[in-house]
Amino acid sequence: MDISIVIVNYRGWKALEKCLDSLDNIVSQAFSFEVVVVDNYSNDGQFLVFEKKYKDFFFIENSGNNGFSNGCNRGATVAKGEYLFFLNPDTKISLNALETLLQTAISHLEIGILSCLQIDEKDDYYKQNLLFPAFGRFFGISRSFYRTVNKEKLEQRFTTTNDLFYPDWVSGAVIFISRNWFDKIKGWNEDYWLYFEDVDICKKIAAIGGKVAVTQKATIFHQHGGASRINVKTKALTKTEVIISKHVYISNHFSVVKSFFLHVLLVMGTLSVKSILAFLGMFLFFIPKLKVNRLMLKNISIYYFNAIIKQTWISPRAMNYLKTKA
Repeated sequence: MDISIVIVNYRGWKALEKCLDSLDNIVSQAFSFEVVVVDNYSNDGQFLVFEKKYKDFFFIENSGNNGFSNGCNRGATVAKGEYLFFLNPDTKISLNALETLLQTAISHLEIGILSCLQIDEKDDYYKQNLLFPAFGRFFGISRSFYRTVNKEKLEQRFTTTNDLFYPDWVSGAVIFISRNWFDKIKGWNEDYWLYFEDVDICKKIAAIGGKVAVTQKATIFHQHGGASRINVKTKALTKTEVIISKHVYISNHFSVVKSFFLHVLLVMGTLSVKSILAFLGMFLFFIPKLKVNRLMLKNISIYYFNAIIKQTWISPRAMNYLKTKA
């Protein structure tokens, strides 16, 4: 088997159906591929429906909503392909894109993680000039300042006539990696439940000398937020996990002194901003975004309390959190 396409789903059946239909239409004599769908226990009656409809694809029902990293690792354990292609359910892919990714990976063994161009429902391309979070540019204002000061240098780096360009990291929505590279880094980091796991896996590839690349010869459709942000409660949950995953990333990739400083800034900034927005939401309750912030303040306050008690920044939803309790 050349390629194993691993898709992690949680109640994103409408988007997943379009994704699987696009894969079902791919026929190639040049390479072989399989599709592995890991459902993070949607528990809504649709799993058996999809399993029956797409009989040529392999479906796994996970033990719970165990997060993106765990779902990817679970899919990888049963995958038979020499290459693993982790793909979001809110994407659609063509034969050309799949073939281009495979041939590029074969031709460039120095590439540890490969992605391609992504276009959304508005025909806008995703920005992929992504940099690793660093001490001096971890937060939005400092990051914007860094990009402004280094604008010319960054433009030279990311503006290229070549087929490939090399950001620090790429979105987890489209990650193509050989089994060899995947085994070297021991898969996805299950400290993360959702978000920043893609930054982390690219960081691990870079740490062992692999390159992270984007091919401009292939483009896939990716519906922004189509798999995660369904309603107000879900938005609050996913946005809270962004903050939590920032804390996890800080713990995993910064020194003790730098970690302490960044954790303190992130806690203070988050609580102050969310408190103000939550207070406004008491009066402007008809604005959905403010309601999201009220829920986020509740979620993040509980998380910070548990972080103090349990002495860990890992999300209680993440699989590795269970190991801290053992």
